[in-house]
Amino acid sequence: MAEYNFREIEQKWQGYWKEKGTFKAEVDTHRPKFYSLDMFPYPSGAGLHVGHPLGYIASDIVSRFKMLKGFNVLHPMGYDSFGLPAEQYAIQTGQHPAITTEQNITRYTEQLKNIGFAFDWDREVRTSDPSYYKWTQWIFMQLFNSYYDQDADKAVSISSLISRFEKEGNANIKAVCDDDTPTFSAAEWNAFSEKEKQEMLLKYRLTFLAETTVNWCPALGTVLSNDEVKDGFSERGGHPVERKKMMQWSMRITAYADRLLQGLEKVDWSEPIKEMQRNWIGKSIGAEVLFDVKGSDKKIKVFTTRVDTIFGVTYLALAPESDLAAELVTEDQRETAEAYIQVAKNRSERERMSDVKTISGAFTGSYAINPFNGEEIQIWVADYVLAGYGTGAVMAVPAHDERDYNFAKHFGLEIRQVIEGSMENGSFPGKGGLIINSGFISGLYMKEAMQKCIEFLEEKGIGKGKIQYRMRDAIFTRQRYWGEPLPVYFKDGLPYLIEEKDLPLVLPEVDKYLPTEDGEPPLGRAKDWTYKTADGEYPLELSTMPGWAGSSWYFFRYMDPKNEAVFADKSKTDYWGAVDLYIGGSEHATGHLLYSRFWTKFLYDLGVVNIDEPFQKMINQGMIQGRSNFVYRLKGSNTFVSYGLKEQYDTSAMHVDVNIVHNDQLNLDKFKAWRPDLADAEFILEDGKYLCGSEVEKMSKSKYNVVNPDDIIERYGADTLRLYEMFLGPLEQFKPWNTNGIDGVYKFLRKVWNLYHNTAGEFAVSDEKANKEELKALHKAIKKMEEDMANYSFNTSVSSFMICVNELTALKCNKREVLEPLAVLISPYAPHIAEELWSLLGHSGSITTAKFPEFKEEYLVESNFEYPVMINGKMRAKLDLPLSLSVSEIEKSALADATVQKWLEGKAPKKVIIVPGKIVNLVV
Repeated sequence: MAEYNFREIEQKWQGYWKEKGTFKAEVDTHRPKFYSLDMFPYPSGAGLHVGHPLGYIASDIVSRFKMLKGFNVLHPMGYDSFGLPAEQYAIQTGQHPAITTEQNITRYTEQLKNIGFAFDWDREVRTSDPSYYKWTQWIFMQLFNSYYDQDADKAVSISSLISRFEKEGNANIKAVCDDDTPTFSAAEWNAFSEKEKQEMLLKYRLTFLAETTVNWCPALGTVLSNDEVKDGFSERGGHPVERKKMMQWSMRITAYADRLLQGLEKVDWSEPIKEMQRNWIGKSIGAEVLFDVKGSDKKIKVFTTRVDTIFGVTYLALAPESDLAAELVTEDQRETAEAYIQVAKNRSERERMSDVKTISGAFTGSYAINPFNGEEIQIWVADYVLAGYGTGAVMAVPAHDERDYNFAKHFGLEIRQVIEGSMENGSFPGKGGLIINSGFISGLYMKEAMQKCIEFLEEKGIGKGKIQYRMRDAIFTRQRYWGEPLPVYFKDGLPYLIEEKDLPLVLPEVDKYLPTEDGEPPLGRAKDWTYKTADGEYPLELSTMPGWAGSSWYFFRYMDPKNEAVFADKSKTDYWGAVDLYIGGSEHATGHLLYSRFWTKFLYDLGVVNIDEPFQKMINQGMIQGRSNFVYRLKGSNTFVSYGLKEQYDTSAMHVDVNIVHNDQLNLDKFKAWRPDLADAEFILEDGKYLCGSEVEKMSKSKYNVVNPDDIIERYGADTLRLYEMFLGPLEQFKPWNTNGIDGVYKFLRKVWNLYHNTAGEFAVSDEKANKEELKALHKAIKKMEEDMANYSFNTSVSSFMICVNELTALKCNKREVLEPLAVLISPYAPHIAEELWSLLGHSGSITTAKFPEFKEEYLVESNFEYPVMINGKMRAKLDLPLSLSVSEIEKSALADATVQKWLEGKAPKKVIIVPGKIVNLVV
C-alpha cells in the first residue's frame, strides 16, 4: 500500500500557496468576478473549535470551484477585533486589550491557515487597527453631515438643508427629523444663535445626540444592546441591568426603513431571515390620536393600526419607562404605582414581549378623555406596552385585542364590543367586520371607518394618518474603552466634528479600563483627551462606537484594504460589487445584517459605491453540536462503571473530556491523568474495556465536549476535517459532531491516494485509454458535483466522490484520462491531496488554475439493458442485450436463450409482448 503522508503534503502545499500568492486577488475586467465572504469572526481567547470552520469550509469549496470555472475570486478574511471580552480581561488583569486581541488573532490565523483555506491574507483587516477605523470614523462623519430628504428619497448633504432653511425655513421641507421639531421661517432661522442652529440641525442629522432610554449595566459600566441582555441581566457576567435615560449617540436608521423592506425583494436569502427583518422593521399603517388628560394640560399621543375601534377604548396603557407614567400618578395611587414602575421598567423589552402569560399593571389614578365621544377612561401603566414602539402608549380595546382583553379581565375593566361577531371565545380582531356601537362610524366596514376616523382627527387637529415602524433608531455609543473613538468634540455642550485631516482619532492610553470615580466612561481617564481648534481647546467624546460599527462596512474595505486616501477606490468597488455568497449564522439577522444594509444604502446615496444591497446570496449555516461522553461513578466512591453495566449499580453520570475517548472507549490512563481527584480511580469494565455513554448537546467547555480542530488535523489531516464537516449533513441544518465517524473519511482519502499508486507504493498512472465503465463512474461524479454546487448541497457531493472512488477501485482504474479530472473534481473539498496528485501527474502550477472537467452525457447513456424475461407472469431469466436491437431481434434472442428454452419446455409461446428497454413477456 502507498503511504499517504498527509502531514508532509499539507505543510508543503500551504507553504507553496503562501510563497506563490496563489489566492491573491486583483481586479481583472477580462474575467467574471465572484466575491465569497464569511461573517468575520471575533477572535476569542479559546480559539476555534470544530463547529467554527463549518461555514468557512463551505465558502472555501465554492471559492475553489469558481476558480476552476474561470472566475476571478475574492475570498478574504479578517477580524472583528473590538469587543467586550478583551476589555473585561483587561479590567481583570490590567493587560491592554490590544495585546490580548493580537495574541488571539495570532492563534486564530494559525488555526485557519492549518485548515488550508484559500483566503487572500494580504487583504486581512482588523476593526481595531487605526488604519481601518479611520474610515469607520469617516463614515460616521458623513452620516453626521447628512440628512434624509424624503422628496429625493435619499441622504443629502446637511449643507443643502442649511441653504434651504436660510431661504425658506422648514415648513415645506419633507425630511426625516425628530417628532418634536418645530416649524420656523427663514427669518427665524437666520435670527437663531449658532447654538440654536446646531441644536435644530441635530434633529435632522443621520447620526445625532439625544436623550434615549437604554439598558444600563452598572457592573460593566456600559450601555448594552437588547441582544446583550437576558431576563434583566447582562449576557456576559450575569450582572443586573436597569433601564434609564442617558444622552446617547444614535443612527437614524428609521429613515431607511422603507428601503430596507423593499431591498429584501432583491436578495437571495432564506425566507425566515427575510421575515425576521420584516418583523423587526415592523411597518404599520394607522393613525396617531391625541387624548387629553382630565384636569391637566398634558396630552397622550397614541399610535393605532385600528382607529376604527376607538369607540371600544376602555382604558389607556402607558409604558413603564414613559415620562408621563410617573407624572400622571396621583397621591392615592403613588405607593403602588411607583413601586410597579420601578420593577417593570427594568425588564428588557425582549423579555416583556416574549412573556405573554404574566399580566401586571398599576392604575395611575388619572383619566384621559376619548376625543371621539368625550368619555373618561382610566390611565394605567402596563409592561406589555413598550416605549420603543409607537408612542409608548396604547389605546386599549379589550373586545378586539387579546392582550388588552387579558389585561381587562385580570383587572376587572370594561370590555365593550364595537365590531359585529361572537365573543364566545374572548376577544376577536374583527378585521373586515361591521362596526357597531360606534357613533358616526356605526354601520361601516373597517376600511371606510378608518378613513372616516382619520378625516375626523385631521379636521379637529387631534391626530392624523401615519405610517409607523417598530424599528427604532440605533443607539451608537457604548461607555467602554475598547472601541472606535467618535471623531467629535464638544463646544458649549454641542457636538462638532474634528477635521478629516486629523483622522484617525486614535484610542488613547488609560491607567485603568474602568469608568472614572465620577462615573464617566474609561476615556475620561485619558490625559489631554481634548481637541484643539483655532478658537480653543475642547473636550472630546468619552464614549466609543458599538461593536457593530466596524462590521457594517468591512466587505468594502476588503476590496481595497491598503488605500490611505479613500475608504475604497471607486473603480474597485464598482468591479467587485455585492458579495455573491455570504455565509454566517442566523443570529445576526436583526443586528449586523440590518446595520450593514443601512450603511451600504447610505454609501450608495453618497455615490461612493454602486450597490445598495451588500449581500446578494446568503446562507446561514447550522450549528455543529457537541457529542458529549459520560462516565458513571459508583455513588460514594471513586469507582466508575462501564456503560453496559451501569444499570446493575447505583451510579451518577459525569461528563468526561471527549478528547480522551475514542469510539466511545475511554483511555483509562489519560482519564486518571485528567484531574488530580481521578488519579486513584478504579473501573468495572465490560469485555476488558470501559465504554462511555453519549448525548448530543451544545458544544461548550463546561460539558468537556469541545473538539479542537488542531487535534483532528494532527491525527487525520486538514483534508479529512474539511470533507468530514461537509459529510455530516446539509450545511443549514444543526448536526452533532461525532469523531467516531471520521475514520471512514480518512480511509476514503487513502483510497483516493491508492488509485494513483501501485501496491509497491509507486506512483503509477497509465496513459492507456479509459473504458466505458471508468468514464461512466467519473462523469456521474462530475454531473453530481455540478448539480450540488448549484444548490449548495455539499454533503451529497462527498457521498458521490466515495461512490466514484469505490467503483474505480473495483475496476482497478489507473488511467490518466480518469484520474486527472478526478483530482480536479475533489480539489475544492480536499485541496492538499489534490495539489500533490496534480503535481505527481506532471503539472507545474497549482491545481486551482486547472479547468473544471466538462460533463459529457454520452458516458452515462447505457448501450445495453438487462431485460427481465417473464414467462406466464413469473420472472424466469435475465438477458443482457444491446438497446439498439429491434423488437424482432429481441424476440429472437430471448427464444434462443437456454434458460428460456428450459422453461418453455419445447412449446412455442402463444403470445409475445416486448417493451424495448423495459421487459420481455412470454405467455405459453
